[in-house]
Amino acid sequence: MLELIQKILAPFVFVYGFVTSIRNLFFDKGIFHQKKVDAKVISIGNLTVGGSGKTPLVIYVTNLLKEKFNVGVISRGYGRTTSGYLQVSSKDKILVDVQESGDEMYLIADECKVTSAVSEKRVEGAKRLLTSEDLDVLILDDAFQHRWISRDSDILIFDQRFLHKIGSQEQKLLPLGIMRESFSSIKRADIVIINSKFSDKLEIPEKLKKHFEGKKIFFANYKNDGIYDLKTHKHYTLEEFKGQKSLVVCGIARPFSFLNILEKSGINIDNKMIFADHKDYNEKEIQQIRKKFYDTNSFDVLTTQKDAVKLTHFSKDMDDIDIFYLKIDLVIEKHEEFNQLILNKLANKTNN
Repeated sequence: MLELIQKILAPFVFVYGFVTSIRNLFFDKGIFHQKKVDAKVISIGNLTVGGSGKTPLVIYVTNLLKEKFNVGVISRGYGRTTSGYLQVSSKDKILVDVQESGDEMYLIADECKVTSAVSEKRVEGAKRLLTSEDLDVLILDDAFQHRWISRDSDILIFDQRFLHKIGSQEQKLLPLGIMRESFSSIKRADIVIINSKFSDKLEIPEKLKKHFEGKKIFFANYKNDGIYDLKTHKHYTLEEFKGQKSLVVCGIARPFSFLNILEKSGINIDNKMIFADHKDYNEKEIQQIRKKFYDTNSFDVLTTQKDAVKLTHFSKDMDDIDIFYLKIDLVIEKHEEFNQLILNKLANKTNN
């Protein structure tokens, strides 16, 4: 069955790759022109569909820059119920709910307390946000493939585990694999981050090293910031959940790392409900979670921070269930060098 599906999808991979290559060629040759906006622009993206750690990196860079600049964040707002341009927050005031903004943008706005907006058309979104807000720097979330807007720095992040799946199905272009572009597109990035998440650091596979030549490469990993109560926001350590039988609920791309850190911490993850990435929970699924919770005699529900911003909406529906989420931070090796490199990219802004 799998071989049949691969044969059916193979021609579409060729078409997708051809169209992507032509589009990139037109930008490289100046046939398609990038538009400049009245702010410094940093793009943070990846080559795959989700799961690289892009959102924690956006949060890291945003928190770094907001100490010196007026920073805004723009995202497409994947999974939202709205379309077009929508301002999500103005500094520390969130203006919409998570369904309208999408989970990632809501999480970034809530965590960083900066101005933000969602817009499929980044140029239009950037111009509208800059018209209403006084900003020095715009951070583009998930914009490596969105080349219409000019940027001062392109940061590319990879999941280390993905890089080491040489020759796997995942390392094929869409729709057969999970790659938006081939590894040759790394040449457009000026900074590359390899995220080992909760695993040990590994060197770049020999077969891929040629694509990373000449790039500023940094290694990163996740540090758990503990477990938080969804309703009270009280903080706990992972050790306090050791041996506990939780119902694990998550809707993120490739949840291996999330499940892995829980299991390594001695948390029982036998009972789990894994949903699709950017899962938009509804009443039916909340009832399914409730049923699973009681059927398995679980002690609590344990989820991710990204899922938590959506499940908060159903707090009253689950007021008899304790719900907790794992909070993680991205830690960058040689972070001082990385931080200074980013600040140097913006130096011209302060000199003008």
